[in-house]
Amino acid sequence: MILIASILQTSTGFGFSILATPFLLLIFAPIEAIQINLILSIMISLALLKQIKKDMDIKILKRFVIGSLLGLPIGIMTIMVLDIHALKLGIGLMILLLTTMLILKFRFGQTQGRDLFVGGLSGSLASSIGMPGPPIMLYFSGTDIKKEKLRGITLAFYLFIYTMSLFTQIIVVGTNQVIWFSSVIAVPLVLLGLYLGQLLFRWIHPRLFQVVIYTLLLFTAIYLLIDAMPRYLHFP
Repeated sequence: MILIASILQTSTGFGFSILATPFLLLIFAPIEAIQINLILSIMISLALLKQIKKDMDIKILKRFVIGSLLGLPIGIMTIMVLDIHALKLGIGLMILLLTTMLILKFRFGQTQGRDLFVGGLSGSLASSIGMPGPPIMLYFSGTDIKKEKLRGITLAFYLFIYTMSLFTQIIVVGTNQVIWFSSVIAVPLVLLGLYLGQLLFRWIHPRLFQVVIYTLLLFTAIYLLIDAMPRYLHFP
């Protein structure tokens, strides 16, 4: 699963956390799974930084970063006030609704204010549930942005937001040897995923690229809903 998630993240700019986190949670404690996910995601972004530099839109990236700095503390406060299952349920329903609207050809116009808002929303989700990707996927899926530019912006933004999230977690809850040892063990799979993902990125058609994004969004929504529902249906 780490290999598949690495291929997906390299070729589209999305998907590592969505695919890897549920798998890691089967093996590790939640904090360990989240920190391993953060470390490997940072590694992928760092490895591709030189290549994606030419595809970045620095102005949009700056607005995302500024917005996320405001969103990070909001996410932390939200998780302290709201029940995590209620938060996941609400986010899952929102993603499902908005993705359905996009599939039905509803489109969002890109503005500077919306860039800041999406960055803030992404930052708040990063610090609350560890998934900053859905707001950006939803936002850019509704525009005519090229796949190269989309991947460049998202991977560069992830490098920032995941690094901030990792530092915050280490300061607040600490870390351990299992996290770093397991991350090192996963490096060969990540490197192979980087290579295969680069090949896939050159081949993938823009229309197929859009289908992959919609599939990831729907998968995210379903995962969050399934994860949250047992609490309200009184399953063990």
